[in-house]
Amino acid sequence: MGISTQPKLADGLTVDILHARAQRVLASIAQGAADRERERRLPYEQIKQLASAQLLTFRIPKKYGGAGGRVQDVIRFLIDLASVDSNTAQALRPAFAFIEDLLIDGSEAEKDLWFQRFLAGEVVGNAGWEVGGANGAIATRLKRDGNSFRVNGSKYYSTGGLYADWIAAVALDENDQPTSFIVPREREGLILQDDFDAMGQRLTASGTTTLHNVVVYQNEIRRRHSETAERTIITPFFQLYLGAVEAGIALNVLKDAVYLVKNHVRPIKHSSAEKSADDPYVRHTVGEIAARAYAAEAVVIRAATSIDHAWENNFQNGTVNQAAIEVAKAQFVAIENTLKAAELAFDVGGASATARKHNLDRHWRNARTVANHNPRDWKAAVVGAWEISGEEPPRSGLF
Repeated sequence: MGISTQPKLADGLTVDILHARAQRVLASIAQGAADRERERRLPYEQIKQLASAQLLTFRIPKKYGGAGGRVQDVIRFLIDLASVDSNTAQALRPAFAFIEDLLIDGSEAEKDLWFQRFLAGEVVGNAGWEVGGANGAIATRLKRDGNSFRVNGSKYYSTGGLYADWIAAVALDENDQPTSFIVPREREGLILQDDFDAMGQRLTASGTTTLHNVVVYQNEIRRRHSETAERTIITPFFQLYLGAVEAGIALNVLKDAVYLVKNHVRPIKHSSAEKSADDPYVRHTVGEIAARAYAAEAVVIRAATSIDHAWENNFQNGTVNQAAIEVAKAQFVAIENTLKAAELAFDVGGASATARKHNLDRHWRNARTVANHNPRDWKAAVVGAWEISGEEPPRSGLF
């Protein structure tokens, strides 16, 4: 795939321009989001809207034509996106992480190439973990074939792959070393399936990717970071991304709860109120949902500042470890509060609140599915070890 010739939507991008643009696009994405989730209609058009509006480019530096935003700016946008459709937010996780990776370790040539592609509205997806074997084990193989390579294998959790122009993956080379590469979505032998069968986040296109004798050219091989050799700020960003999705879900719960109270549900028979909006217990429930959504949002935004702080200090003086700890704390709080908020949503009404047309259960299903990426009890235990003895978080890719 060549670089898109689509003209940039604006010269001199700024964070304010992107946030203003986001409000218009997100209003469109919000329409029918619950129905899409219930009917399993994949959000191809919605993700195209986001990419075409350059809303994946907050962090691209101004020297490359981007807005030069902070991590806080990206996380703010992701919370807002997840508050209207957490599936689209999660599906774009590989794309945003790819940009962070380039910012840390990309060559000038790579930055010039990929930042231009992102600004032109292209999207990067992922062909990630594999089914079977030990956790994190790689069976996919990359073998030299003349001046290029051939890759064969099968991946699962291919987040966003069906919506992407490019697919990033990893395979073992002939020396059994993990090797990262990225190929065009339409490359011959690359087959993506919509077979993700989780109870939540059903539209993230996180299903199977099969690589059948796929050609990989030398310039499509990328440098791979070793998780055990060094900790980079990419991992805290990757983890905080999940917290941002959780916080967005909590805000979506609040919107749905308020809408139901105002438009659908009626007070319980022995209530002193004539309208649900005046019932003190309904008000209490909505207030608690609001407080929990506020807490989830607040801790995620605060953790984003710790990542920005690490950038500002060139990752020195323990700032990356500190960011990893703050992100772990934020994840724990965001997950706990979002799951509870999603449960409380049903308390604003009676049996009618469980009607499929409202699709309220998607919030808990989505939040629970995101939470299962990384066990939150591990987050708490690692934070506890840090507080007690200064023990560093594991370098496992989850901190």
